[in-house]
Amino acid sequence: MIVTRFAPSPTGYLHLGHAHSALAGWRAAREAGGRFLLRIEDIDPARCRREFEAAIFEDLAWLGLDWEQPVRRQSEHMADYGAALRRLDAMRVLYPCFCSRKEIAAEIARSAQAPHGPDGPRYAGRCRGLEPEERRAAIEAGRPYALRLDAAGAAAIAGPLSWEEVGRGRMAADALKLGDVVLARKDVPASYHLAVTVDDGLQGVTLVTRGADLFEATHVHRLLQALLGLHAPAYRHHPLLANESGMRLAKRDGALALRALRASGMTPAEARAMAGFPDDLADPSAIKGGLPRYLGP
Repeated sequence: MIVTRFAPSPTGYLHLGHAHSALAGWRAAREAGGRFLLRIEDIDPARCRREFEAAIFEDLAWLGLDWEQPVRRQSEHMADYGAALRRLDAMRVLYPCFCSRKEIAAEIARSAQAPHGPDGPRYAGRCRGLEPEERRAAIEAGRPYALRLDAAGAAAIAGPLSWEEVGRGRMAADALKLGDVVLARKDVPASYHLAVTVDDGLQGVTLVTRGADLFEATHVHRLLQALLGLHAPAYRHHPLLANESGMRLAKRDGALALRALRASGMTPAEARAMAGFPDDLADPSAIKGGLPRYLGP
């Protein structure tokens, strides 16, 4: 059975790009007689707000989507992420990193040979080589730290990995692609990479539909799945929608927020068409302002 999900963060209002992801997952499940899940990714208490969560429910229902209950909120499942961290720690693929973001940026600026990933310079692994006594002393001194994944050590344990990309076939996973990513911090005890991997595994997700901007993250997600003994879903990374200026849609694009379209009098069928899913109830050519264009392949 196909199990898909839509997993927004309640840090702003949904826009047409979110609608595209949600509709893609919902339709894939509906056409196959599968299950569609809604998950609220609210692990960052400083940025997430309940009013945005309520708006997510309202906007998706207005679009015509329905989903299984109960909705999983990441903030209510920190124990699951803690268990995953303990398992990784037992495998000796975690290490504490005492570097601040400012220190990391300064080190990268000083180095002409800083390792690079798809999003720019990667963390060079300064704290990976600390002796156990140095780590213990720093922790006992109360120095703040994050927990990073030792990507090279994890890759040696996991071995060769791949995933199924819908429409493209098998993709080889590069465990070192994103370097030693952060999996937890003191203020946020689970990173996006860890939480989304654990959630997809526990919820039995078989098809992940998300934007092309998250394609590279799949390398580390596939690695974490292997380490944690979780099933690897298939993935479909869809092109991103762009605004009239050619920039990818973001939550700051208020004019294309679903709640703004609702307030303007647009019908759900018209909004679905604008998000790339026209049906027999909407004529895309009649939509005021036309359709957004897509970025990426």
